[in-house]
Amino acid sequence: MIYRLPPRGDPLDQGDIIDGCPTLVVTSYNPEEINPIQIDYILNRVIILTQTCDLANNKASLAVVAPLLEAQELVDRQLLKAADIKGTIRAGRVYGLYFLPKNLELGLPECVVDLRHLQTIRVDLLAALCRRGQRRARLLPLYREHLAKHLADTYSRIGLPEPYETD
Repeated sequence: MIYRLPPRGDPLDQGDIIDGCPTLVVTSYNPEEINPIQIDYILNRVIILTQTCDLANNKASLAVVAPLLEAQELVDRQLLKAADIKGTIRAGRVYGLYFLPKNLELGLPECVVDLRHLQTIRVDLLAALCRRGQRRARLLPLYREHLAKHLADTYSRIGLPEPYETD
């Protein structure tokens, strides 16, 4: 098992999966006009990516989160193939996507963490959601470090303008 459900009063931790977290979406913006930006929100299942030490020592007023997308929904919408989710994504070989297995006890289907669409959310808002019982699970330490490594690899990679020449 890679998850556990912490008690409701437990402090926030890296790897916490929280339901119903509001994330912002820009719905309209035209840089050619002086109209204000139009913004809406979506309630998402998210996972906290901010380091536990920063949360525990009150060094962060904002936490970085990534949305968790249901794998089957991504397949149904033809955004991903089931074989890719079970293969290259689960193996950690796809830039910006990370596979999480299902856990029926905790009500978690197979999910894909989308590391390409990060947002910052106020820590006090996340804590309030947890107190309301919206924390679904917590990723256990070895697995959350594996996710953190995938996040680091996603944003620290160095892309070359073109492949090396060969003979």
